[in-house]
Amino acid sequence: MRTQTRQGLRSSTRQRGGGRRRAVTAAAAVAVGVMALGALAPPAASAASGSAASAASGSAASAARPDAVQQALDALVRDDGMPAALASVRDRNGRTRTYTAGVGDLTTGAKVPGDGQVRIGSNTKAFTAVVVLQLVGEGKIGLDATVDTYLPGLVRGEGIDGRRITVRQLLQHTSGLPDYGIHLDDDEIRNRYFEPRELLDIALRYEADAAPGEKWGYSNTNYVLAGLIVQKVTGRPLAEEMDRRIIERVGLRHTYFPAPGETTVREPHPQGYHRNPVDGPLRDFTELDPSAGWAAGQLISTNSDLNSFFTALLAGRLLPAAQLAEMRTTVPAGTSGLRYGLGLTSRPLSCGGVYWGHGGDIVGYETRGGVTDDGRAANVAVTTIPTDEAAAQHVKDAVDRALCG
Repeated sequence: MRTQTRQGLRSSTRQRGGGRRRAVTAAAAVAVGVMALGALAPPAASAASGSAASAASGSAASAARPDAVQQALDALVRDDGMPAALASVRDRNGRTRTYTAGVGDLTTGAKVPGDGQVRIGSNTKAFTAVVVLQLVGEGKIGLDATVDTYLPGLVRGEGIDGRRITVRQLLQHTSGLPDYGIHLDDDEIRNRYFEPRELLDIALRYEADAAPGEKWGYSNTNYVLAGLIVQKVTGRPLAEEMDRRIIERVGLRHTYFPAPGETTVREPHPQGYHRNPVDGPLRDFTELDPSAGWAAGQLISTNSDLNSFFTALLAGRLLPAAQLAEMRTTVPAGTSGLRYGLGLTSRPLSCGGVYWGHGGDIVGYETRGGVTDDGRAANVAVTTIPTDEAAAQHVKDAVDRALCG
């Protein structure tokens, strides 16, 4: 859930002592280890497809010409210092090909598990938005109703009034609410459990960033409130609603909302690494309490499950047409061509058109990807949050290669 920066969407928190990793820009994207960058040469790099036949043909093709996605992942490890990079690419015919580069564990040298689980950070916001919009379709939430309609008196602060902020503004990041995430320290929160109301209380100590509806400004606080509204309306935990309404419906077998106090990753996964300060050594940050993310960034998933989720969403399998149209109605989010809908982003492709997704960072992992209207899907994960603009762009470039190749 990191505060958004570098024209991409991220998820996590502020670093104290070492300062912010990157300056916050208008449309941001939201970071761990025991070895220095010099040890990060990729000893293992592989691509695997969804069937034996396609694997054989893919291997033959790779022998004839290098695979653009594999080359991009190798470069992320070799040139940008990512401990590992993973990708899953689905073509418009539904054939999936997965890729890995680097090492899954810098201490043991273990291989990167194919399509391993990672923390997906702010991609969680798309799931939260879908639940809210399903409830809109059921007549239980109004997009243009105020926050006070569901959480009376809860949202008050300097320049902040829940009677003036709508549900739509929460989902689109136009509420003007300050972001609690920039006031949290990665090391401090690693072993701390937060109740959602605690996260909101942190945000409300600060004045509003803007008047409601005045401008776009990424804030994890918006999605904590959206999650609280879901729980108030349904009378059930947000995680249960996500599971019932999305994860089970789409068949996302490797996606889950960690339980309170759950700090590990359940299935095969690459370790996640973090630098603080940015020129310090990588530290293993795989195990952490993700409750500081909650509705804004707590989910764990795989690249392939994310492809399945966004494909199902864009195909109309999760939302009625009216609510999907609202979700895809976007506003500019910075100057890179990124646009933000209701928990869904669109980004231009070098080959024309756009792809729809979200992206996310949480300490130890960054994920980027999405789907096109004609059914192509790609998602890329790396096992530390890039600490410079060039590396961050290279992750997005890998997605572009996968969708345009």
